Amino acid sequence: MEMSFEDLRGRNCVITGGFGVIGMALTRGLAQAGVNLAVISRSHDNPAKGQAIAEEFGVKCIGISASTLDPEALEKALETIHEKLGKVDILINCAGGNSPKATCKVEQMSCGDDLADTFYGLDLSGFDQVFDLNFKGTLLATKIFTKDMVASGKGNVLNISSMNSIRPLTKIPAYSAAKGAINNFTQWFAVHVAQMGIRCNAIAPGFFLTDQNRFLLTDEQTGELKPRGRKIIANTPTHKFGVPEDLVGTMLYLLSDISSFVTGVIIPVDGGYSAFGGV
Repeated sequence: MEMSFEDLRGRNCVITGGFGVIGMALTRGLAQAGVNLAVISRSHDNPAKGQAIAEEFGVKCIGISASTLDPEALEKALETIHEKLGKVDILINCAGGNSPKATCKVEQMSCGDDLADTFYGLDLSGFDQVFDLNFKGTLLATKIFTKDMVASGKGNVLNISSMNSIRPLTKIPAYSAAKGAINNFTQWFAVHVAQMGIRCNAIAPGFFLTDQNRFLLTDEQTGELKPRGRKIIANTPTHKFGVPEDLVGTMLYLLSDISSFVTGVIIPVDGGYSAFGGV
């Protein structure tokens, strides 16, 4: 077996949420490896973004505006993919997110807390939203975009989970539970389709400092870490945040034939956070 990622060149990959913060790093990493891409996202400027990726890396890249919670839109997207790229070889489920309605204001309850600021004040609709976006979106995309893999007897699914799935964070019970469900589904689906020549794995990113969360973790004026940011760094053995590009190597490994005997695993990319007991 050739120990490189050259086997990925020319394959067709569907990636949901591929123009988000983490998704864009994965999309660019795939394009650089010569993978043709269909990027599914709710954004309306997807075609322009897809064209930009295609021109920069010399691959085929189409951007399709669709919700991962809309089966009809996903089926229509599959038709477009067949027309412009061909059969689907790889699926990456990267779409996800959290909701303020499912986020507690306090980390741990104390006797003087207003119940509205705790778990007891959370809105059930927030849980529905978070589970739909993370778990149901992964479920639907997998059901639709792996049909070609079943027909060809070969394929690869990669789910983007989170360190929250392994060690739940305070304040965000719905997001942690939804990502935990993705881990469980990753293992279940891997077993279900193993004899069909399809592999399914997941990456669990740790803490990444991005434009989306920078204001939560650092002081806007000084750039110094806020208490939550300091707590994260103190519990990350490498004592630094990750950047989205740190996920690319693990992604390419799991998608390549180099890892052909690897399925049903969730790999943390977290600077050692999941291995650290706090002392």
